[in-house]
Amino acid sequence: MLNFSQKTISSKIRCSSVALHSGINVNMTLFPAPNNSGIIFRRVDIESSKNEVKANYKNVTTTNLGTTICNNFGTKISTIEHLMAAIWGCGIDNLIIEIDSSEVPIMDGSSEPFVFLIECAGIKSLDEPRKFIEITKNFRFEDSDKFIEVSPSKQFELDIKIDFNNPHITKNFLNYHSTMHSFKNDICRARTFCFKSEIDQMHQAGLAKGGSLDNAIVIGDEGIINQDSLRYKDEFIKHKTLDLLGDLYLAEYFIIGKFNAFKTGHGINNKFLHQLFANKECWKLV
Repeated sequence: MLNFSQKTISSKIRCSSVALHSGINVNMTLFPAPNNSGIIFRRVDIESSKNEVKANYKNVTTTNLGTTICNNFGTKISTIEHLMAAIWGCGIDNLIIEIDSSEVPIMDGSSEPFVFLIECAGIKSLDEPRKFIEITKNFRFEDSDKFIEVSPSKQFELDIKIDFNNPHITKNFLNYHSTMHSFKNDICRARTFCFKSEIDQMHQAGLAKGGSLDNAIVIGDEGIINQDSLRYKDEFIKHKTLDLLGDLYLAEYFIIGKFNAFKTGHGINNKFLHQLFANKECWKLV
């Protein structure tokens, strides 16, 4: 991540999978992008003058069971966090993502398939220096009993804690350090999860139509319903870490700082970025 040149992929690559909430099949293609492009989603089912949405925290419109971004024309892309986490984890600065629907495919509920796609496409260094957001002063954002705080550091580091008050979710604390841990090996395989008691409510709200035991961990009264075992013993908190990393990358640049977070979710993740960047004495672009 702390590499001095910007990166993109070497060649285009395509995937197809069901969308978690709409339940429809979605086709998505990743393309190389030039210097200083950032991450751009392009809806191929929308006319070209209105179809691009920049992956930026200011474009986030909803955070209910996923992160949705939208442009000024109302063109939306939802459930972007697992893909954004993979892009972050692979160290990609510039990418064009063409998609024929309003929702990123869920794949297996983790970031691993997206990491695999990016690695298959190849990673290419560009001839422009990478920019970073460097934290220069301690900053903390609280929302009810939740918080995210960040302090100056020479690397990216995250201490994260969850509290679901459920006997089947243990391992409530995780430290992730970008120089000591590998996103690919230590984080990216963690799948999204939900409680069985929530499924009917989601269906009534028109959500999770594409959800299944193939793309989510489901927790019932007696424990995990899935037949396969957890991929990590601490898969739940690792998935919350993955979600946070994907949401933080909507800053558009890699952040250098030490994070401490408690009970994170897409809502507080986005509010944190808005408040951090409003406090210009706490960061600088380098």
